Formats: sequence, structure tokens, C-alpha cells
Amino acid sequence: MYLPPAFAEDRLEVKHGLIRAYPLATLIVSSADGPTADLIPFVLYPDEGEHGVLRAHVARANPVWKALTAGAPVLAVFQGPEAYITPSWYEVKRITGKAVPTWNYAMVQVRGTAHTVQDPAWLRRLLEDLTKIHEAGMPDPWSIDDAPDDYIASMTRAIVGIELPITSIQGKWKVSQNREVKDRVNVAEGLRARGDDGMAALVAAHITPG
Repeated sequence: MYLPPAFAEDRLEVKHGLIRAYPLATLIVSSADGPTADLIPFVLYPDEGEHGVLRAHVARANPVWKALTAGAPVLAVFQGPEAYITPSWYEVKRITGKAVPTWNYAMVQVRGTAHTVQDPAWLRRLLEDLTKIHEAGMPDPWSIDDAPDDYIASMTRAIVGIELPITSIQGKWKVSQNREVKDRVNVAEGLRARGDDGMAALVAAHITPG
């Protein structure tokens, strides 16, 4: 990943926060037929290993798991807020016209050797954790225990688990840090006016003298 120093996010807790907020990752795997990319929701276990461990599951019908059976290096990309940035928000555009559009975004790239898990107890724990995370806040949270045991057992046999101990985790926050402070203020205000509150908050968090 191209990562200029100004855009590097080195704080592990911040990178973990993006993974939790945007858990649907693009999992990129190199297989015998070439690279594949699958959108997979992951659960982060931050206290395991040096940088944390990611766990997920895929349908047994999805061939991606077969490439991971013996362990394989993978890349998981978590995409956070993103937004088009118009040069009309820059002071220099008003003064000289020398400004062009760009795109702001935040993302985390995770690398490691993934392997598959088919143990029913492991899968049950993952499904319970995944459900608790995403059902939290629902008016009537669904629980695995709401479904018949034989149905859950049947569904569990139809999936394969993926475990990814994180060996490398990079964060890139391209949120106008390379602009003058006045430009950052204008960008944050413009984004809020446009309804892009997520990116506006990230830009605002970086409104400090550069």
C-alpha cells in the first residue's frame, strides 16, 4: 500500500476501532486459479496475539476456504469512511485556481496466515460472538438460542471457520492532513453541509497546525 508518512495511522487501538466499526472486509487470497476477493464480516479478538486475531466463517460452498486449509498468506482490507473532496473548499482555488479534486478515506490492511477451522464448538462461539455484536441495540435482539438446536447444528455444518492471526496491520487515514489548517476547516464544514458526517469528523480531528 502506498502510505505517505502524513497519512499513516500507527495507533493500534485506532486501527482496531475501524475494524470494529466496519467489520465487512475484502479478503484477498492467492489461489491456484489466481487471486480471489470475498466480502466477509470478521470478529476482532484484540487481546489475542501481538496485534489481535480475526475470525470469520464462509459457506462451505464457497471455494475460498479450500485455499486456506493448509494455511495461506492473505490480505484483509477494511474500508472506513470515504468522501469526494472538491477543490472549491480550498483557499488556493479562490486565489490562484491551482487546485484539483481528491478523495479522502480511512482504511486498515491486515496481513497474516489464515487457516480454516471446522470444530463445532469453535464455530458455535464465533456465531454467538458475531450475533451478540451485531444484534446489540436491536429492539428485540435475536439469539442463536431462539432457533431450534437441530437447525443451528445443520447450519453450522454448512459453514467453515477462518482464523487469521494478525502479523501486520497498517492504517491509512487520508483526511486532508497535507492541507493548510484553513483548508481542513473548510473541508470539514463542507462535508458536514453535504451530510458526510463520518468523514467530517475525521478531518476535524486532524485540524491542527501542520
